[in-house]
Amino acid sequence: MKSFEEELRKDLHQFLLSMNEVDERMPECPDVEDKWEEITRAYLPDGIREFQGYPSVSLGWMMYLGMAVAKMWDTEWEIYSKVENLYAYMRDKRGYDAMDEYIREEVLLLQGDDYTALEKLAGECASRVYNALMHQRYEPGTKEAFNGYVACLHQLYLMGAAIQLKRMGYHMTQMN
Repeated sequence: MKSFEEELRKDLHQFLLSMNEVDERMPECPDVEDKWEEITRAYLPDGIREFQGYPSVSLGWMMYLGMAVAKMWDTEWEIYSKVENLYAYMRDKRGYDAMDEYIREEVLLLQGDDYTALEKLAGECASRVYNALMHQRYEPGTKEAFNGYVACLHQLYLMGAAIQLKRMGYHMTQMN
């Protein structure tokens, strides 16, 4: 599974790099990364339920969550780091189906072309990851299929955070 997740990471990173959405060097933001497990544990029941009918939504919403957590880290982390269930906090604002809109409008404060461009970008990333997952030919309902799905969510979360950190002016360069 590690090699599949590493392939996902490389593919998404190269794709986003080609669009100038991330830096060559991926960011290190332990506060945001540390929230991954908690958010995923809360997200999985909804994400798995939606995957059958709406795989791109099930995957893409995790990219939005990564972006939202990065934005929260930059603005009011003293408050948001103490929220018991950040995923439920965001989901419950408008419901699962409109969580992307809530994050783009109320957390990331996007409008117009920026709002639409992010919707397209998240959709493209989710489609890439879904395609990669389907090419693994995991048997549905197996441990391997579950682990593959979680690997996809993990990379989308991390890439979402990387995109948002760059958009907020955090540029990752190696120090000499």
